[in-house]
Parts: sequence; structure tokens; C-alpha cells
Amino acid sequence: MSEGRATDHALERLVFFSDAVFAIAITLLVIEIHPPHLPSSAPDTAHWRALAGLIPSFVGYAISFGVIGLFWMGHHRSFALAAHYHPHVLGWNLGLLATIAFMPFVTAYLSAHVGQRVPTLLYCLVLLLAALLNLKVNATATSPPMVAEDTTPEQRMAIRQRGLSVVLGALTATALALVLPIIGQIGLISIPLWRMLLAARHRRRTALDPASAPFSPGEGG
Repeated sequence: MSEGRATDHALERLVFFSDAVFAIAITLLVIEIHPPHLPSSAPDTAHWRALAGLIPSFVGYAISFGVIGLFWMGHHRSFALAAHYHPHVLGWNLGLLATIAFMPFVTAYLSAHVGQRVPTLLYCLVLLLAALLNLKVNATATSPPMVAEDTTPEQRMAIRQRGLSVVLGALTATALALVLPIIGQIGLISIPLWRMLLAARHRRRTALDPASAPFSPGEGG
């Protein structure tokens, strides 16, 4: 929440609960990485080989830590613009949190089967579901009756563009996972590109028609 802005008690409870779920999910990622068990007489080379075998798990941890962190940042930004609670957001927010809480499992599954289609596709589909729910939650939080009265159209548009770019990036990753699973997750790096394209599209639309409706992607309420 923004400093100095009064908020509903129910809204504060929703945000605190959401923060707790994000924190638990992001912590569980490392719990899924099990340290190697070697005898005390094992040479250094055996330890290094065992750690090298965990590289897929380390990479999966780093990627999913970033993914969950970015979802939390988006959630934080959108609810910082909200000042009023509305029960319509509750179910969508719970759906988002349930998907985020599932991320440690799909991360561990993918790390154990790198390059295989089903684990990669499942990871990308869970990420896509989270992105869609995130888009709905953020749109609802930044629309009447939840949004604070002093929120600007530019702030709302920035939230929409970020959310939509994550959806498009997850779709890109899912498409790559179907064709070539080994590079499925690489599709996530398209998210900043989608964001730039959406921003450029919005600038063109505004230049052509300043009165055009600015909140077409995922308008909530």
C-alpha cells in the first residue's frame, strides 16, 4: 500500500495473506533441492561431481525464484493502487495463490527431467495459468470499486501492459515447449520484448486517437 493512504482492513488481510503464500512458495523451491549424500571418506572430486549433478535443480530454482518474485512484484504494484476491498477479487486471488504454491512441484519435476516434453509443457502451462489469473487479479485491483481515487490512467495502463506481457511470454514458452522442449523456458525472456511491443502499440493508438479507451486488456471490476 502507498504510504499515507487509508485502506480497508479486509484488503490489508488479503494482501498480508497473499504475501505469506508467495514467501512460502518461494522458500519451498530450495527445499526441493536435496543435498548429495556421500561417505565421509569421499574425495573432493566426488563432491564436485555430485554438485554438478544438481545443476539442473539449481537452474530451475533460479528461474522459478525469479518467476515467483516477478509475480509477487506485480501483485505488490497493483494492490499498492487499491484502497478498497471488494469480494469479487477473493476467488481470483486464491486461484492465483494456489497456482503459485504449485510452482515448487513443477520446478522439481522439470529439473529431474530436463528437456522432456511433458515436464516442460506442464511447467509452462502452470506458468500460463498463473499469468492469466495474475492479469485478472491485477485488473480487478486497479479498477473500480477497488482502485484508489488518486490513481492515474498511466499507472493503470502500466499494470495492464505488464500483466499482458507475462501472458504472452508464457504463451511463447508453451509453444516452444511443444516444438522443442529443451528451449521451452527460454521463451520467458520474450516477456520484456512483449512489454515493449505493447507500450509501442499503446503509443501509436494514443497518437492516432487520444480519446481511445486505454484499458482494453483485461479490464476488471
